[in-house]
Amino acid sequence: QVQLVESGGGWAQPGGSLHLACVASGFTISSFAMRWYRQVPGKERELVAESARSGYTSYADSVKGRFRIFRANDRNMVSLQMSFLKPEDTAVYYCNVDFGGGNGYWGQGTQVTVSS
Repeated sequence: QVQLVESGGGWAQPGGSLHLACVASGFTISSFAMRWYRQVPGKERELVAESARSGYTSYADSVKGRFRIFRANDRNMVSLQMSFLKPEDTAVYYCNVDFGGGNGYWGQGTQVTVSS
């Protein structure tokens, strides 16, 4: 079955860095766009970064120049390198794949906390 397992969350000081990883199973990521979202309590889930099947990447304006999404098709994983972190980056981060037709899957989420 399809599974997405995130890891790498935790605490960082403002200006610090964290690296998130998402290991996929049950499908081959090379055939799909992979995305990272984040959510804070009381707000909608926000798209942070996307890696298209072609390798093209896109980012939310709030993280451009600070976050980078990488895909490793050979390891069936996608990662998110977060640098110059800000307190407003605090959220639960989720890995996502959308197979189309409303058939999407989410990981369990990993908490990122940025504070001094």
